Amino acid sequence: MRAKVQIRDRLSAGLSALACVLGLAAYGCAYGADAYPTKPIRLISPFAPGGGASIIARYIGQALTEAWGQSIVVDNRAGGGGVIGTEIAARAVPDGYTLVMATASTIVVNPLFMTVPFDPVKDFTAIVHTSTVPLVLVTHVSVPVTSVKDLIAYSLQPGTRLNYASSGEGTISYLAGELFKISTGAKMTHIPYKGGGQAVIDLVGGHVQTGFVNILEALPHVNAGRLRALAVSTVTRSAVMPKTPTVAEAGVPGFEVTQWSGVLAPAGLPRQITARLNAEINKTFASPHMRETLIASGADPGGGTPENFATMIRHEIAKWSKVVGTIKLKRQ
Repeated sequence: MRAKVQIRDRLSAGLSALACVLGLAAYGCAYGADAYPTKPIRLISPFAPGGGASIIARYIGQALTEAWGQSIVVDNRAGGGGVIGTEIAARAVPDGYTLVMATASTIVVNPLFMTVPFDPVKDFTAIVHTSTVPLVLVTHVSVPVTSVKDLIAYSLQPGTRLNYASSGEGTISYLAGELFKISTGAKMTHIPYKGGGQAVIDLVGGHVQTGFVNILEALPHVNAGRLRALAVSTVTRSAVMPKTPTVAEAGVPGFEVTQWSGVLAPAGLPRQITARLNAEINKTFASPHMRETLIASGADPGGGTPENFATMIRHEIAKWSKVVGTIKLKRQ
């Protein structure tokens, strides 16, 4: 029954969109560019409240509410590593009233190693890239290294057992570690955790020696001297760690791993609404207050066109498909 209702609603929305394009007023062009939005918008965050994607969703919601006079309701639908909330958005009517915060993990990584009930490209309309968060290659302070080159050499010494932590098999932090091994020949054993928080706790405690950690989670421990930052995973240095080189600068050319977020809508969203959402969210992320807030938290503000974001997603899928194929990650 649920599937039939979804099909009916999407067919109805598609006919309405076609009517708008053809100028058939008799069909009621209720969500054309001029009228939209006429009711509250649901912005799904497929994670628990408090995480990076949810925080950014609330920034966007507040800004759009103030700009349009319509409520933007952030709906946290956690579960399945982001799959549950993302599927809800994929199956929603493409009328601009259901959006979803997408991340590299939910849209790119999950479909590569598990069966998900949506296609990351065909089932969505790209709206805008919102932020990029670096990972930081850190070590426990007891590890006798101070640079990426030191870490690689240390890992290759006879008798050395070097473990690296991740927030779970198939996550960005795991793939970053595997890409690092592929790119450098370093020998490290993967230790998966059920989340980034637990991985960081064990890194600080010295139970594991190294790992790629979200900069927001790593920064307090690096500043307190409990962890040593060797490099950031992005192509440019982070504003909150300006003295820490990139992995590429530290001797691994071409290395780049980011945890990014962006806004998607169900496939078939009318171009006028896509353009309006893109323009307003871009305006939000261009404001000095928003940029300062994100940069202070370790995130780099996003922006750009829907086409740029769609291209970015396809590029990321191609890149990580190669890595997953190389490490022979089993599908779940």
